[in-house]
Amino acid sequence: MPKQTFFNLPEEKKQILLQSAEKEFSRVPLFEASIANIIKAAGIPRGSFYQYFEGKEDIYFYLLDKMAKQRKDKFIGFLQNHDGDLIEAMIAMFECMLHEEEHISFMKNAFLNMTHKVEHSFLGIFSDEESIDDFNEVSAQIDKRKLNIVGDQELYHIMQILTAVTFRNFVEKFAQGLSEEQAKETYQMEMNLLKKGIYIG
Repeated sequence: MPKQTFFNLPEEKKQILLQSAEKEFSRVPLFEASIANIIKAAGIPRGSFYQYFEGKEDIYFYLLDKMAKQRKDKFIGFLQNHDGDLIEAMIAMFECMLHEEEHISFMKNAFLNMTHKVEHSFLGIFSDEESIDDFNEVSAQIDKRKLNIVGDQELYHIMQILTAVTFRNFVEKFAQGLSEEQAKETYQMEMNLLKKGIYIG
């Protein structure tokens, strides 16, 4: 988390620093990223950076969590637009993320250099039991009558399965260099298989 001194900055200075960090993390993965490049782009001294963040990991995960919260809000909107249909909302969300051109290089570096912590930040907002308020907010928008589940515990595990499939499809898209159409086609097929189930009878 940023230090309080970061939150005390004028909004414009905060955005310049965050944009400079995202530019660096879009250029290279976290482990190769340089604080020197971030502060140069932001036009601040190194000492000022450490007044705002503990290090590059701190600002990186702050950016990831900020993006995840924005995606949660979008996801809730997709659930509302699709009458609570979880699978259709997931497909719409996947397609939306594919079109986030301003974040696509950042996402590519994150997905191709994934750790458990990165995965948790990217996808946990939809399915993390620890973030109970976020989970309840999403859960309230899902039409559970369409799902073959009993209670929130099973919904939580359904969300874990769906987010794992989503995560793997992004990795495949970036690792294999799939076009947006190829990525969408594969993801939609897998989501529809989950929707129908894999056993007969």
